[in-house]
Amino acid sequence: MSYENRWKTVDVKVESGIAWVTFNRPEKKNAMSPQLNKDMIDVLEVLELDGDARVLVLTGAGDSWTAGMDLKEYFREVDEQPEIFQERIRRDSCRWQWQLLRMYSKPTIAMVNGWCFGGGFSPLVACDLAIAADEATFGLSEINWGIPPGNLVSKAMADTVGHRTSLYYIMTGKTFGGKEAENMGLINKSVPLSQLKDEVTELANTLLEKNPVVLRTAKNGFKRCRELTWDQNEDYLYAKLDQCIHRDNEGGRQEGLKQFLDEKSIKPGLQSYKRTG
Repeated sequence: MSYENRWKTVDVKVESGIAWVTFNRPEKKNAMSPQLNKDMIDVLEVLELDGDARVLVLTGAGDSWTAGMDLKEYFREVDEQPEIFQERIRRDSCRWQWQLLRMYSKPTIAMVNGWCFGGGFSPLVACDLAIAADEATFGLSEINWGIPPGNLVSKAMADTVGHRTSLYYIMTGKTFGGKEAENMGLINKSVPLSQLKDEVTELANTLLEKNPVVLRTAKNGFKRCRELTWDQNEDYLYAKLDQCIHRDNEGGRQEGLKQFLDEKSIKPGLQSYKRTG
């Protein structure tokens, strides 16, 4: 299916199982406007039902991933509107940046190609995995223009980065690069910009080899279990395991056991079972 020119601020191309979702406001450093937020809600809902889109990669056009919220369109112009309108705009922002993306039914990868500031940290952390260019620049710049971090940025930092490191960048507004983001655990890996797309494609192809039902159960189970006690997790994670086996039309568990124990054709510690579906 072609999505050419379907959305005003987002470009989508699906190739070989990978949906390349590109924030497309390069003249604004891909700053997130109310229109982009609406477009991204629709993009995520549409791609969830597209069987050809099995892994999503979020990136940005030009030299930026996203510079955060558009200060003119998201703040100044919205501030002039009635309070109920402001609430709707904020709701749209949270809807895709966190509610949809965090527990998305398909694997998601943030491919950070350049500037990533402020509100951009919410979808960055909501993605399952993240790879950035060494040359990328990250920053929580809200303190520099008179507000604390917006949206769920503080929660995103608290969930991924240590206490002292988070407060240092929140309180100073200082920037940091891709390697620093990797070292603090904000992203999985940092590579030279010239290698970024190849690195992300390789990761996406690795995910494409996995059983999608098991992959979804594993990632969502992990995210939920962080919010539960040990006793709650005992019930929850066993229930998710049973649900996974019930929903898996490929019979992945039995197929994996057969290939390892009977056929001795795989070593699960080193490779995935060979899917036949």
